[in-house]
Amino acid sequence: MTESEERTGIHRAWSAPGRVNLIGEHTDYNDGFVLPIAIPLAVTCRGVRHTDEPVRVRSRQRPGEPVRLPAADLAAERDRVPGWARYPLGVLAEFGRRGHRVEGLDLEFDGEVPAGAGLSSSAALCCATAVAVRDLCAPETGDRELIDIARAAENDYVGAPTGILDHAASILCTAGHALFLDVRAFQSSETGGFEQLPFDLAATGLRLLVIDTGQAHEHAGGGYATRRAECAEAAAALGVGSLRDIGGIEQLAGLTDPVLYRRAHHVVSENERVRRVAALLREGVDPRAIGPLLSEGHASLRDDFAVSTEVLDTAVDTAQEAGAHGSRMVGGGFGGSIIALVDTADAERVGEAVRQRLAEIGYDRSRTFEAIAGPGAGPLG
Repeated sequence: MTESEERTGIHRAWSAPGRVNLIGEHTDYNDGFVLPIAIPLAVTCRGVRHTDEPVRVRSRQRPGEPVRLPAADLAAERDRVPGWARYPLGVLAEFGRRGHRVEGLDLEFDGEVPAGAGLSSSAALCCATAVAVRDLCAPETGDRELIDIARAAENDYVGAPTGILDHAASILCTAGHALFLDVRAFQSSETGGFEQLPFDLAATGLRLLVIDTGQAHEHAGGGYATRRAECAEAAAALGVGSLRDIGGIEQLAGLTDPVLYRRAHHVVSENERVRRVAALLREGVDPRAIGPLLSEGHASLRDDFAVSTEVLDTAVDTAQEAGAHGSRMVGGGFGGSIIALVDTADAERVGEAVRQRLAEIGYDRSRTFEAIAGPGAGPLG
């Protein structure tokens, strides 16, 4: 941050992780349950506050001049802002909308979370911005408001209709734990709605592999928004506020539209899978027991929710054929990554089998890493 470091002020650094969702896809915006962990890939933000009015953002992944705007013009200039910069500037705009003074900021970003991999790179960027701006401009802002600010930036400034899963995971996750989040309870409570569940696979001879297929997805695309609208339509047809209010599959009998039935079937069954996995983790049973639930979740995302792809299905099938206890796509779908629960002794073989199979079908840039439950967003050093 050469330009910023020459200015008056003390530059500082913050970090916000990406996430993988152990189970619970497309349930957050239906007021349901999710179970993410933070991954050891993050977006870092170096920032300084100075006496000039404009705000400046730059990214090491986007070389060139920084994006520079007066803070007062953030909302009006939204359509002229480069796509990547809408995430941090959206956060700044949301802080400003809530009455915080955010002028005079230089922020520089460096990201490890691969974009389009379904690992929440966009939320990590928003959350890294949010914790930096909090510490520089609004120290009284609590974690719940940070999550809401980051979500609002994606929803309103970027135009991606996400729920709070990604932002809550990036802010609230703790090392060695999975975050069990009851979205409805979290949003209606000032203190409750989430639980940290121990998640130490290494102690039982297991690893959770993340395999980025190389087939990119984009939340702001139409498929995600369509699924969200279909869920709302299904809830309305059933006469409930959200699909969270449906207690069992048998209550879906009133849905005559086959597409809406399948969408609702996924959400209701996925909520139950999240509760079952959370119960297994609480009880301290062998984590291999969650493997079949991961695979059930993938089948539901593939068949009922129709957000998987041939590439994702190939990766999941290959992982299971190579010995994974369970495997599924992660994220919003239409590309991205899979997870595979494997014995430590089999990790390299499973990862290589998937890599080779993806290369055979034209995806020769896949990457594999181990997901170890890490800490949430905060200052560095």
